Amino acid sequence: MEKKKIVEIKNISMTYHTLDGETKAIKDINLNINKGEIVSLVGPSGCGKSTLLSIIAGLIEPTKGEILIKEKKIKGPNKEVGYMFQRDHLFEWRTIIENVLIGLEIQGRVNEKQYKNAENLLDIYGLSEFKESFPRQLSGGMRQRVALIRTLIVEPDLLLLDEPFSALDYQTRLAIADEIGIILKKEGKTALMVTHDISEAISNI
Repeated sequence: MEKKKIVEIKNISMTYHTLDGETKAIKDINLNINKGEIVSLVGPSGCGKSTLLSIIAGLIEPTKGEILIKEKKIKGPNKEVGYMFQRDHLFEWRTIIENVLIGLEIQGRVNEKQYKNAENLLDIYGLSEFKESFPRQLSGGMRQRVALIRTLIVEPDLLLLDEPFSALDYQTRLAIADEIGIILKKEGKTALMVTHDISEAISNI
């Protein structure tokens, strides 16, 4: 059976122009990601990893090439793409369950069924007792789990993870990376993660 492509990255290049000249961030990137795959890109800081994610998310336009998601060309931000950043970006004045629901709230999709789904995800991933807590009351690893649930609940076809564990200490980073890898596989999600840490990348395979 032929695997179903979720993402097609075709000849992507990106050059930044400034008053001092131009800088090539990435050049001639080609990659296909199939449904259910978790792909890790490993490279040092400044090699263009985050630039590639921003292009896939439709946040910036490449100098050359195109991105297709489910055979449709990306022309801007797309609700089929979920983006998990380096920091969790939880709103400190909102409770945990309110943070989880914010993406659905923006889309006007919050209802009783979705609220129950949010409670269920928090329960499955060990956070149900903290649903009325505030982010400052959670550990760094717990905050990252909340950020992931917030991304998952809007049901994107593709998850982009931009070094989402870099703010954590090394031991916690590996534990949470492994944990989130298990969550992604359990939910059957397609994901692209960028990192500079080989151990972190391996933990998601």
